[in-house]
Amino acid sequence: MTEMKAGSSGDLSPRWLEFQPQWYLLRYPDAQELMFQHGYDDPQRFYEDIGCHRGHSPNRYFDEIWYRQAYPEVRRGLLEKRWKSGFEHYCAEGYHRLSPHWLFDEVAYRRRYMELTDRYLAERGFRNGYDHYLSYGEMHGFRAGPFVDVVLLQKMAERYEEWFGSEGLLASWLALPSHIVDAEPISWYFDAAWYLKTYPQVQEAIDAGEYGNALHHYLTNPTPDAFSPSAWFDEAYYRRTSPDILPSVGGTGLRNGYEHFVLFGAHEGRSPAEGIDLASYKRHPLVWSDCEGGVYDSPFARLVAEKHGQAVPVEHEEPLPDEEETRQLFRDDAALYLPALARRKLDFRVRGMAEVSVIMVVHDQIDLTLQALASLRAGYDGAIQLILVDSGSRDETSGLEQLVEGAIILRHKVNIGYLLGCNEALAHVTAPVVLYLNNDVRLYPDALHHALKRLYRLDTTGAVAARLVRTNLYLQEAGSIIWRDGATYGYRRQDDPNIPEASFSREVDYGSAAFLLVRTGLLRRLGGYDTRYWPAYFEDTDLCVRLQKIGARIVYEPLAMVEHLEFGSSGQSGSHQLIQRHWKVFAQQHQEFLRQQQPQHIRNALLGRERRRPERQRVLLIEDRIPLRGLGSGYVRSNDIVRALVALDYHVTVFPVMREQTPPFLLYRDFPEEVELVFNQDMSTLPAFLEERAGYYDLLWVGRTHNMARLLPLLNEASRFLPHCGSVLDTEVVAAPRTLLQQRVTGLMADGSPAPELTEQEWAAEQEKLLAEELRCAHYCQQIVAVTEHDADLIRQAGYPNVMVLGHGMAVRPTPRPYGERRDILFLGAFHSEASPNYDSMKWFVEEVLPLIKALPEGVCLHIAGYVHPAVDMTPLGQHDRVEILGPVDDLDALFDQYRVFVAPTRFAGGLPFKVHEAAARGLPMVVTDLLREEVGWQAGESLLSASGADPAGFAAAVEQLYGDETLWQSIRQSALEAVKRDTDLEDFRRKLKQIVDASLN
Repeated sequence: MTEMKAGSSGDLSPRWLEFQPQWYLLRYPDAQELMFQHGYDDPQRFYEDIGCHRGHSPNRYFDEIWYRQAYPEVRRGLLEKRWKSGFEHYCAEGYHRLSPHWLFDEVAYRRRYMELTDRYLAERGFRNGYDHYLSYGEMHGFRAGPFVDVVLLQKMAERYEEWFGSEGLLASWLALPSHIVDAEPISWYFDAAWYLKTYPQVQEAIDAGEYGNALHHYLTNPTPDAFSPSAWFDEAYYRRTSPDILPSVGGTGLRNGYEHFVLFGAHEGRSPAEGIDLASYKRHPLVWSDCEGGVYDSPFARLVAEKHGQAVPVEHEEPLPDEEETRQLFRDDAALYLPALARRKLDFRVRGMAEVSVIMVVHDQIDLTLQALASLRAGYDGAIQLILVDSGSRDETSGLEQLVEGAIILRHKVNIGYLLGCNEALAHVTAPVVLYLNNDVRLYPDALHHALKRLYRLDTTGAVAARLVRTNLYLQEAGSIIWRDGATYGYRRQDDPNIPEASFSREVDYGSAAFLLVRTGLLRRLGGYDTRYWPAYFEDTDLCVRLQKIGARIVYEPLAMVEHLEFGSSGQSGSHQLIQRHWKVFAQQHQEFLRQQQPQHIRNALLGRERRRPERQRVLLIEDRIPLRGLGSGYVRSNDIVRALVALDYHVTVFPVMREQTPPFLLYRDFPEEVELVFNQDMSTLPAFLEERAGYYDLLWVGRTHNMARLLPLLNEASRFLPHCGSVLDTEVVAAPRTLLQQRVTGLMADGSPAPELTEQEWAAEQEKLLAEELRCAHYCQQIVAVTEHDADLIRQAGYPNVMVLGHGMAVRPTPRPYGERRDILFLGAFHSEASPNYDSMKWFVEEVLPLIKALPEGVCLHIAGYVHPAVDMTPLGQHDRVEILGPVDDLDALFDQYRVFVAPTRFAGGLPFKVHEAAARGLPMVVTDLLREEVGWQAGESLLSASGADPAGFAAAVEQLYGDETLWQSIRQSALEAVKRDTDLEDFRRKLKQIVDASLN
């Protein structure tokens, strides 16, 4: 983000520091009389000597009375006469962390925009977050807080242009009379009109001069739990239905239930009032899109905007037109495209060898033909040999040469039919691959590219089928099933094309030749289509069966997506009779094949959706969430397990305990295409899911012990749906030792109470007790997985000998930049909560280690990267002048290539530190705590440097040493690369994983 310096004329003084004499005299009408009485002619001098003691504010940006009320330490300072006013306190020290006004939250602003660290602000001339907002943020769409929406402020400014000056939107709003302020919303979180109507006493207080407007009253009144902010939030209801928040409300905690809702509940989907299902509302794609895109701050804000007619109503979306209408629209689009194509030929000239030969049989319908060819050409820029068979056309198809360049056109005076046309074209094919393509289709981007990629992935793949979508945007097929009687079924026909079941690759019975990619050699070996199916129907089904009989596989590729005008090329007239006749021919011809198929019933579609090879087993993997790599905290290892299972040729379904909020299209990029991600379900739907898939899975893999504990009653009940299904508990970490170590390091129990000091004997007894509780659910599983031998020993001590070890598997990819071109210190890790080891480690490093690092070049700072949960407050870390917060980073290669030293100052943890292996694999030398060094089992001074987590000076000295000594840096880097290659070998990881699965199934 590029920013101008605060104060465009070079004046770096923040606006909140100014004294505004004109505003001051208007705000305090009695000030002029008092000035005359005390002999003052300068309002600023009067304020500094007298006004500040009377609770006056110096400008519209600071609220003196509110500031005193909000911060008890300020009130004490005033009583002790250490400060003349709250404003003096704010200017001297409060501006670092306190809010100056009830409409702006310094901490929330910097939490929202994590990049606004002290270092970042100072480099750009800003004093704090408030200065940034007033000088830059407001005009660039930054949000001051939930009660100030820049878009709504701008709309108000347009309606009341004469009231809004050059000071800025918020500043102008603060000077407006209450009757204008309360007539227009500046936030979807507060409804002034409703508030005044519901609480008439508020208007009386405003008229008496006690409050400036309705929002001022709501945010500053002394009984905040007595008022609700709008018709869409009920304070009493929220407290009653969210009892977990009550310990945090009141006193020095949250002001009321609504403050919790605004900060957390509105984003989590908690219900704000009776009858409002915010959780379901937030899952709607339109809602997610608007919130993720920054149009609205939260699903609640969008809901209120919708109620006010300012957002598209999700309950009243226009229904899709019926299929007859969409079919006509498809044809109309094709006709509209003709004039554009007539001006410029489609270029299918082949220079050199063709990569793919496309066979298309056409009969009239020039508009459909050209639309299909245009989408083919636009989506693939490789060498396409285009073979067009004109089967007795009577329209403008006779002039195809004027519209398409480089095509082979085979003409017939009569309609010879699809099948004979394809067989004739096969003799002209020169490419190693043939694409049978209807002329009534539109290819989605890169459809052919993805199909080719899938075809060449395995030598045994003979053909690739596409995800076919009808013009009404429902599925035609996601791969097709051949039933035992020879009838066929397009899997998940009439469903949403993006459901999980349609979104993963698998071996299928057959795919429609509307788009079917086949190896040329196999086609010629089989002689193309069997003429018994002339003129059409069942010829593609028969071809796929004959391919399988010679050992070739038919694979469904969901990324090859094609819109199909079903029956568009042939029409439906006579189709039913042909289908019935050829069905009988097919059933008679392939009796032996059909005997192995599923009987015809929709409930058998799950079993019939993929060709079942006896050696290929199915795994249901359950995790907290869909394990995206960017989430860290064990999710990367779970993701690696999924990838390794696919590489070992298992079919994997991933099921999250918590319903996934991330849009599905962002999930798939983290997984192989063969993985089925059940992103639309959660723990509450798992019983029905298992019942629907009774007998389907061979292995149940449960990630994390707490998930097994939660699922155990459910799994016991549903065990009849998992017959002969082995089970694995992947502990990820044995938590008992970490819990005790966390208590010792922080001095606190999980509930915040002081932790007792334990003797070694007491420690051992407590650990044994915690281990027994933690692993009580492990009896359900055939195998238990630990990440280290140390954890495995603990599990054995708890009475479970059936434990195996599976650590990390990763490729070693050292980043190339040399020592001299690298700079700064990196930490990469996920921050899921403020009680997490990563958050504690960074607080310790920033507060105790970083101030002791003095021997490094000027300007060297710590960069903190990684996922940050919205509830985690990173501002305490960003207030150090040598810290930058990057947040999530997608390109880790580029990230690791910039830095000279990696730090992992973890003081309590368990399991195996992925971050240590990851940094070593990228060739970034590191300083870690002795705890992590012991967990990875590496030698200090060889593969890494380490110091005690209780020795900040020792840790700082190690960082300085590694940063400044190139010889040491190179030595550590090389040794770490060798160590991580040895410990995380991918083949060894897969071998151990296979042993675990085999042991669980035997």
